[in-house]
Amino acid sequence: MPVTVPQLKATFLAGSEDLPLLVVLPSLGTAAAVLWRETAALLAGQFRVLAVDLPGHGASPAATGDLTMAALAAAVRAAVAPFAAGEKFLCAGVSIGGAITLQLAKESPELLSGAVVLNSAAKIGSTAAWSERADLVQREGTRVLRAGSEARWFAPGFAPCPISEELLATLNAADAGSYAALCTALALFDLRQDLPALALPMLVIGGIADLATPPADQQAIAAAVPGARAEILADVAHLAPAERPQAVAELIAAFRG
Repeated sequence: MPVTVPQLKATFLAGSEDLPLLVVLPSLGTAAAVLWRETAALLAGQFRVLAVDLPGHGASPAATGDLTMAALAAAVRAAVAPFAAGEKFLCAGVSIGGAITLQLAKESPELLSGAVVLNSAAKIGSTAAWSERADLVQREGTRVLRAGSEARWFAPGFAPCPISEELLATLNAADAGSYAALCTALALFDLRQDLPALALPMLVIGGIADLATPPADQQAIAAAVPGARAEILADVAHLAPAERPQAVAELIAAFRG
């Protein structure tokens, strides 16, 4: 199928119209509103928080073609435009959401007041691993990923709990074709050589227990992007806004304070 720019749904989470705009993006397999809900509530006094879902996840319709990170960045720009009204926005994304945030920083720095990249990397995983996961999901659906995702997403001792169960339910509900197309986009994604040219304020957040995108990945981004800094959180694996909402909210508020 040809590459398409998907239609993405934006959902208002918190804050008032007079506050700066914060756009939050989810990880693969999660719904943005669920992943960011607690962190957004803590930031309601500093930001107007807008969550944008991935294709076939949460409130967004399924993808109708192949995807690339550039197409996803274009889709986020289109989803945010009616809410931004020409205003620059702070973008914060987890995992693939962090990859989209980096893509936006490369392509559209004039739209951003800054970038927060969480539990992500300039190159996530291997091409072969993403291709294998895409094939698996196409054959068996996203439910087959539940056990592996639970082990990767949460630090030891965090799950099961209400938020972990809700996030795993969004994985079960995700459209398999869209999930597979997002895996293909991740297989092709590699911005490692582009990092030194990124020229906007950037905060990189990781988790000490993150096996999918370990702290070295976040430290590599911070070392390569001029002026960027990394913060690695204890007791966090791959979903920092759900695992440590207070810490993430405090870091974002201080970053743009």
